[in-house]
Amino acid sequence: MLSGTGAEILPYWSFTKTALAICALKLVEAGRLELDAPLKDAPYSLRQLLEHSAGLPDYGTLPAYHAAVAADEEPWSRAHLREATLAQGMRFAPGTGWCYSNLGYMQVGELIEEASGQPLATHLREALTAPLGLSSVRLATRREDFAPIPWPGARSYHPGWVYHGCLTGTAPDAARLLDALFRGTLLAPPTLARMLERQPLGGAIEGRPWTDCGYALGLMSARVGGSGRAIGHSGGGPFCVNAVYHFPDLGSGVTVASFAPGPDVGIPEAAAVAHAVD
Repeated sequence: MLSGTGAEILPYWSFTKTALAICALKLVEAGRLELDAPLKDAPYSLRQLLEHSAGLPDYGTLPAYHAAVAADEEPWSRAHLREATLAQGMRFAPGTGWCYSNLGYMQVGELIEEASGQPLATHLREALTAPLGLSSVRLATRREDFAPIPWPGARSYHPGWVYHGCLTGTAPDAARLLDALFRGTLLAPPTLARMLERQPLGGAIEGRPWTDCGYALGLMSARVGGSGRAIGHSGGGPFCVNAVYHFPDLGSGVTVASFAPGPDVGIPEAAAVAHAVD
């Protein structure tokens, strides 16, 4: 079952991380990337980047980053962004903790480009969205790419501030992408099993529907009381939020994509849960 109606083009924000993880794991299957070997010139592995256990800091903690976004400046160069973020220092030794890092997923995107020999937008299209027939889904790289988004805040935002990349598309296509993963269309069963390996991260979060939280490879992995597991990704930017989740314990599995204006990610998460059990 799929949910998420409407033809509006919407930003997928951090649900893009799930797409990146799928593409990286497809390259692992093809022998072009290694999942657990330390990366060249780095003390961490691709798996640790995908599960946020590499110890890298996040640029979301930089006041200057948020000030530049609020001022509608042009995005910083990747070199400047990387330098400013790493100046905060590593959070922990790789594999010894957990810290959500957009910088880590910027590196995942770079690894995909290097291993595939293609620009990220091209590889996402050829390896993922075109085979699934997701004609609405594109990687936004210019201000004009946000022009179709219905919320006013999109008019003054450059998607280049999302350094790992921001896919845009319809809500139904977001649900179809995640549903294809769980239907076995995208990855071989052993690879999907590795993708779903979950780190427990704690219990309930105030204002959100989860009763137990965890993270797998590019996938938030939670529990929702009697509804069982919820696996997918939430995302948010300056003007809207989303939640794209698969509920494997409901019948044969339900996949829901929910989007909402404003900053409260708990709203689309709760809507996704409500729709899934409806």
